Amino acid sequence: MAGRLAGKTCLVTGAGQGIGRAIVDRFCAEGATVIASDISEAHFGDLPHEAIAVKLDATDAKAANSVVAQHPRIDVLVNCAGYVAVGDIFECDEADFARSLRINVESVYIMIKAILPGMRERRSGSIVNIASVVSTTAAARRRFVYAATKGAVIAMTRAVALDFIGDGVRCNSISPGTVDTPSLGERIAAAADPVQMRIDMIARQPMGRLGTPAEIAAVATLLASDESAFMTGSDIVIDGGFAL
Repeated sequence: MAGRLAGKTCLVTGAGQGIGRAIVDRFCAEGATVIASDISEAHFGDLPHEAIAVKLDATDAKAANSVVAQHPRIDVLVNCAGYVAVGDIFECDEADFARSLRINVESVYIMIKAILPGMRERRSGSIVNIASVVSTTAAARRRFVYAATKGAVIAMTRAVALDFIGDGVRCNSISPGTVDTPSLGERIAAAADPVQMRIDMIARQPMGRLGTPAEIAAVATLLASDESAFMTGSDIVIDGGFAL
């Protein structure tokens, strides 16, 4: 059903590659006006021609407010900027802990706070936060601070959903399992045995394969569209059975 997002303006953070990029592609295909934001311009060259590329550090409140001032009508916000810290509590130093909180949690706070007033004024809006099944839902080895931050994203999602349900604003999250993204590829390449690491990543998915960014984008499209008008405060797990 083409045009599911026609007439909507959507802002996506972390839009340069991986899940964020797949969401941009899908939203454009569904007729949305998409503001594709990323901290790096390196991947902007091959964005869909319909997308509006914006360099944005989502952890910078001043920059976020400036983008919203330039694009005052944002119907859908997708918080996709993220960072995966690998390690247990002893392997996680203070710098990595702070960086994880800043990128995975503070950016969500900043972007929602910047965009929410306009949504409340129009009494309409959908916020989609990319969390993770490795959070309050399930555990994975050596993902101490990553799990903590993604659990926070799910908690913030529910809090915003409840606080602003009377203002016509919906807030939901998506919890992917292991998805075959450039970020995952970089972590695999940096492993002592990249071949074995990829095998291990696939093995922890009961379906026997990794997820694709397009599969996550399909769920984001549902949450951004009016088809999910009766959904708020939900966390959709799409993990190939990881949490079973």
